[in-house]
Amino acid sequence: MISSLRGTVLAAVGTSLVIEVGGVGLSVSVTPEHALSVRVGSETQVNTALIVREDDLALYGFRSAEELEVFNLLRGVTGVGPKSAMGVLAALTPDDVARAVTEENDSAFRKVSGIGPKTAKLIVLNLAGKLVVSTRQPGVTSVRANSVSEQVSMALQGLGWPDKLAQPAAESALRDASEAELNDVQAILRRAILLVGSRGGKAGS
Repeated sequence: MISSLRGTVLAAVGTSLVIEVGGVGLSVSVTPEHALSVRVGSETQVNTALIVREDDLALYGFRSAEELEVFNLLRGVTGVGPKSAMGVLAALTPDDVARAVTEENDSAFRKVSGIGPKTAKLIVLNLAGKLVVSTRQPGVTSVRANSVSEQVSMALQGLGWPDKLAQPAAESALRDASEAELNDVQAILRRAILLVGSRGGKAGS
């Protein structure tokens, strides 16, 4: 089992990182926000989950143990595959997930593209009592305000949405954001993902 990786970032595009470890470049699926937060040429460390299938080996990467824990819990829910679990983490922080489960707010999951009403209810039922809302302040990933819309649009396209849907969603999310969120790519990206999902955007798998 590959539980973590540390190495040099060779590429960071859409929802994928290529990390060089011991001379070997390993492709790791991550959230769009995660991909935007690293720089090519820098060293990074990720917690990982290796998904083994008959015809495929896939690595999924996470910045924290909490994200990995939520990913694994989500995959244990009927109807939630690795890509849908990543979709949830792209839209919601681990604390957001814990809060939604604690409050039995399945609508938070229905807003995520690829998660239907039945699956959303199953997530709440299956994760009940397994997560605790943290009291720590979440980290903020900031970029220049005039580049936020473009970066969020590119991240959405990396998730599979067409440009004609991704760009308007990014711009709309930016318009709806509070002043404190304007330079917070994490907040704008989550707004855009939820906006696209609520309008019947491209479903994940």
